[in-house]
Amino acid sequence: MTGGTGYLGRPLVAELLVRGHSVAVLVRPGSEGKVPPGALAVAGDALREETFAGRIAPAKTFVQLVGVPHPS
Repeated sequence: MTGGTGYLGRPLVAELLVRGHSVAVLVRPGSEGKVPPGALAVAGDALREETFAGRIAPAKTFVQLVGVPHPS
C-alpha cells in the first residue's frame, strides 16, 4: 500500500490487519514509525521502483493512496 500513513490509509491498514491480512506499507524514509502496529513498513520512494522493489513481495492487491498533504 502507498499512502498507508495518511488520513485514509492509517484506518484502512488497521482494518485490513483486524481482518487478518498481511499489509506492507511503502513510506518515506523516516516515516516508518507512522505505520500502524502489525504492518510492515518499507522505506522508499514511490516514484523510484529501485528504492523498494526488492523488499516488497508480489501481492494479490495493491492499494494506491499517495496524495499531496495539503491540496489547493
